[in-house]
Amino acid sequence: MRKDGVRLSFIKPMEPERFDDPPAGAEWSHEIKFDGYRTQVIKDADGIRLYTKSGIDWTAKYRPLAAEAGKLTAESFIIEGETIVLNEKGLSDFHALRSAITRRPQDLYLVAFDLLHLNGHDLRDMPLKDRREVLQALIPAGGRIQFSEALPGTGDAVYHLACEANLEGIVSKRQDSVYRSGPTTIWRKIKCFEEKDMDIIGVQRERGKPAMVLMADKGRYMGGAFVTFKADKRQALWDRVQGKVGAPPPKGLKKEKAEWLKPGLSGRVRFLKGEEQLRHATLRDFKED
Repeated sequence: MRKDGVRLSFIKPMEPERFDDPPAGAEWSHEIKFDGYRTQVIKDADGIRLYTKSGIDWTAKYRPLAAEAGKLTAESFIIEGETIVLNEKGLSDFHALRSAITRRPQDLYLVAFDLLHLNGHDLRDMPLKDRREVLQALIPAGGRIQFSEALPGTGDAVYHLACEANLEGIVSKRQDSVYRSGPTTIWRKIKCFEEKDMDIIGVQRERGKPAMVLMADKGRYMGGAFVTFKADKRQALWDRVQGKVGAPPPKGLKKEKAEWLKPGLSGRVRFLKGEEQLRHATLRDFKED
């Protein structure tokens, strides 16, 4: 507990580890994973401040959200959430977020999912379920600050629904979890992926950096995918690449440091679903056409 008037400090976030599959069991709750910027909102005697995941003060960039946070009926708090902007389908749009922050911050939303302090009380030793009940009561409906609802059902069912809706994924949390800064396995992020065949148009092989293949889908450049094959399959890929090196850089990609390939090599890519460009992508297989 703190005394009134003491300035509250930024708390390093608790960070979910990434898992391929959602956990099973009634002790877990499941929320939508929104595609935005992790944000911590602090209110104390000095006013409202909003911080990035790394503790940088972005209050000036988030002025409309700061104004909305000031309307919440509490003397002091620390709220954790995700700053997002929505696309025309009502889904969080990471690619539009940066321009929204600079050009139309009035369109930003904060999706609040945890409450660390309230009115002088440190809540981090309370179970997550109890912290979220207090948080939900604090946030009025219909504003730019919204409560992140837990979805009913098993982890598998919620994950399936999220992926079908082209969402980024889900975050599963132990309902009895206390808040501790840093990575944790009692909070888990499970992202939605899809696989697709695309053309391999280039490779990036720099010493000290992960190898990548550069992909195009029906002539449209999509970005890079990491090559994570074991040694024998990786060498087989490089053997096929070697026979196709020498193509000119595609239009608009001259600045990319890459070996550009002649047509005839394609690959199956696993990548984050619902994105215009490849994100978190890996090459699963390859073939010569």
